[in-house]
Amino acid sequence: MEPESKDPAGNDEQCTAAPQLVIKRHVQFFKRTLNVLPSACQSLDASRMTLLFFAVSGLDVLNALDSVSTEERQHIIEWVYAQQILPDANDPDKNIQFCGFRGSSYLGAPFDTSKSPAVHHQYDCSHIAMTYTAMATLLILGDDLSRVNKPAILRGLRKLQLPDGSFCSTAEGSEHDMRFIYCACCVSHILNDWSGFDIEKAVEYIKDSQNYDCGIGQGPFLESHGGSTFCAVASLALMRRLEEAFPPPDLEGLKRWCIMRQQTGFQGRPNKPVDTCYSFWIGASLELLGCLEWVDKKWNRGYVLSTQGEYTGGFSKWPDTHPDPLHSYLGLCGLSIQGEGGLRPLCVSLNITQRAADWLEEIHAKNH
Repeated sequence: MEPESKDPAGNDEQCTAAPQLVIKRHVQFFKRTLNVLPSACQSLDASRMTLLFFAVSGLDVLNALDSVSTEERQHIIEWVYAQQILPDANDPDKNIQFCGFRGSSYLGAPFDTSKSPAVHHQYDCSHIAMTYTAMATLLILGDDLSRVNKPAILRGLRKLQLPDGSFCSTAEGSEHDMRFIYCACCVSHILNDWSGFDIEKAVEYIKDSQNYDCGIGQGPFLESHGGSTFCAVASLALMRRLEEAFPPPDLEGLKRWCIMRQQTGFQGRPNKPVDTCYSFWIGASLELLGCLEWVDKKWNRGYVLSTQGEYTGGFSKWPDTHPDPLHSYLGLCGLSIQGEGGLRPLCVSLNITQRAADWLEEIHAKNH
């Protein structure tokens, strides 16, 4: 059970006397995230790639990538490539469903930064979210993705889509829902190749997941949620199917469901406390739906800044609680969407800066 918010509705002081964004402290927070994390994060070791993405992209949003040395940035690039699972050297079809990126080096696989076939370990398996965040991190750091084994990733992606249109996260078997459709869309867009993806089935799955209240759940008959709504809306935008997926009344209802999540900041579901991360999940959905102007930006900014670590940097989900990498990154992104000074603008559909998205377009143009 989630603890109650200290002030789920907010108050006048929070809005009118909001502190300023402490950019230098947030830079230090993400630089610490790159190098050391508290022991409470040890259970996330298998998802280290996502933590890396939060830190690197967070620095990019803060316009502070230059605070990381060229040598360290190259070291990060090499580490990311070393997590790529490649086709088996003797039998490429043996492990094609496992190809992509793993979350970290927890299995002790050899440090190999090439894209050539390698000896496959029987328990080595990629994860679709790690594949997305790995390639996003490479883009942010200025890599041209030339060592990404594109054919293997696309073949592996095809193995993850289920008959209902949703995606598993891993070929070993896992939950399947809207999050992984979104990751598959991001991977396909980054690679500029949708051959590993049945778009029509994915669109139908998303349409079937819209509820009577017009919000979107993780799947059909599941509760509407801010995170799954963003994943659905961003996926449709990346597939260029957003305008045609829903009839006008349902699309307008979706917009209404999203804006009704604002209390001071945003909540993820009705009757839940506000939470920093939904400033991105809901804010980005409203941006993609073309109605960000409906947001009371002053109230949302006041709530988000009330959760920042004034001395440590970072953001937490609620005021007076410990900052963490996820809420720190998404809190910044929520402020960037609203045009906060000192932050780079976002490409909200990919959840990276527009600068990084422009670099991706250059890569696509070069390889066309």
